Amino acid sequence: MNIMDKIIKKSIEKDSVLVVGLDPDIKNFPKFLLNDFGIKLEDLENKKDLNFLEKVEKALFEFNKIVIDSSVDEIVAIKPQLACYEVYGSFGIRALEKTLEYARQKNLIIINDAKRGDIGNTSAFYAEAFLGNSMLSGDLVTVNPYMGEDAYSPYFHYFHKNKGIFILTKTSNPSSCDIQDLLTENNEEIYISLAKKIDFISKDFLGDFNYSAIGVVIGATFPEIAKKLRSIMPCNIFLVPGYGAQGGEAKNLKSLFDKSGNGALIVSARGIIFSYKKSENWENVSTSEMSNFIKNAAKSAKEELNSVRNN
Repeated sequence: MNIMDKIIKKSIEKDSVLVVGLDPDIKNFPKFLLNDFGIKLEDLENKKDLNFLEKVEKALFEFNKIVIDSSVDEIVAIKPQLACYEVYGSFGIRALEKTLEYARQKNLIIINDAKRGDIGNTSAFYAEAFLGNSMLSGDLVTVNPYMGEDAYSPYFHYFHKNKGIFILTKTSNPSSCDIQDLLTENNEEIYISLAKKIDFISKDFLGDFNYSAIGVVIGATFPEIAKKLRSIMPCNIFLVPGYGAQGGEAKNLKSLFDKSGNGALIVSARGIIFSYKKSENWENVSTSEMSNFIKNAAKSAKEELNSVRNN
């Protein structure tokens, strides 16, 4: 059994492949959260004021708690984007640590979106930080492979501890083609060459459902490419950002799932966590109103994805 077995079992249990991205942005917080902790948006430029940072830490954690509590029945995992916390230094990191502990209490899978991509001893430290015995440790972490195999092989050590990684392969951003689509000497795109190598390595780490502890990040904004990559990598779980606010559509994701409806996790961040901004008076929504927006958005996304993968 490996981490992907755990994910698939959780997905079956909840009838969901939805992951919520925890990308908090204080500028988009309702007034009640700002007022409860005495935060003024004009203070955002001063990220060295310890008193202000203490308030931010509390607000970030409270926001994440509301999101988790509101969506927990509809989601398999959380995916915190580390940049949203690192910008506030140790205070932001503490908010993240508290969030991870809270998610563990709710029995959610934790995918740290760190996109680390270093080599040697540094890579080993990153692996320990995000998959080892650390306050930041989760179940999986995203890894940038474009420095070569040295950038991701140190993480393999943690697979026997039921941990895993998602390797960036074809990302959802428009400029991904600047590097990822360049042709190699074999006249194939770099992301294709990478996919073939990942497929070869992945077979050493298969679980009970025949999926490797190595997953891959494939953007929902390139559905035809995603379909091609699925044919190359049949044993890798796809972590798919770009669904919802970034323009990726559920109807284009069918090819990513196997005949049992497994094989991919679909990420929605802004479309869920800031769903209350659909209200004309969103700044003044109450806690319960915010919670209802998030719950309904998560449920709607889950049902839309299920209508695709289960048919």
